Amino acid sequence: MPAPALRIREVVDPDDPALKEAYAILSRTFHRGERVRLRDWIDSLNEKALQLLTDIVWHLIVAEEDGRVVGLASGTYLGNVNLGVVGYLAVEKGTRSRGAGTRLRASLRRHFARDAKRIAKRPLDGIIGEVSASNPWLKALARRPEVLVLDFQYYQPRLHDDDEPSPFVLYYECLTRVRDRLPVKELRRILYTIWRRIYRVSRPVDRRAFRAMLRTLDSRRSVGRRRHFS
Repeated sequence: MPAPALRIREVVDPDDPALKEAYAILSRTFHRGERVRLRDWIDSLNEKALQLLTDIVWHLIVAEEDGRVVGLASGTYLGNVNLGVVGYLAVEKGTRSRGAGTRLRASLRRHFARDAKRIAKRPLDGIIGEVSASNPWLKALARRPEVLVLDFQYYQPRLHDDDEPSPFVLYYECLTRVRDRLPVKELRRILYTIWRRIYRVSRPVDRRAFRAMLRTLDSRRSVGRRRHFS
């Protein structure tokens, strides 16, 4: 018997049961220090439903099989820098070979592109994502000419008061033009926007990890490709 068809859709209602199902998959895939709270997702959907957001749009895309959530992708469009930022991508083990991850990523990209056209009135400039340095996918990602795996130490802010910031690698996928480097001035603005607007850190510059990121950029005019991986 063939496997049931996968349905890809966006969750827009905070009361949609798929929201908690998706978060359960997130909890099984990412440890506590790397995942936002369910409350943060609910707040984002409520803000979206009330049309309180101006140039920032959060999306939660789910893959369903027989009405059961088997995968998710989340991300945020940031109009002030005209970038889409991938939040999470997680797929149940039994579904990974069926292309759910590829379809979720593609759907998220389409939403980002529509956001850019509506808000910035121009094509989406790029997509940014956080990846663990030990992720085997990172090397394959770095080989793509349109992707800059940025050569500096990036931190995700701590997501819980009793936790520490998480070290990650930040990548920038160029969409409108291939770039070999990012100017430090532009990168600082992107970092501030991610911490301030996605993670809702009220004063990023007061955080030790954020200041540490900025210090690594002090003597540089631009940041290029990372060449070495763990």
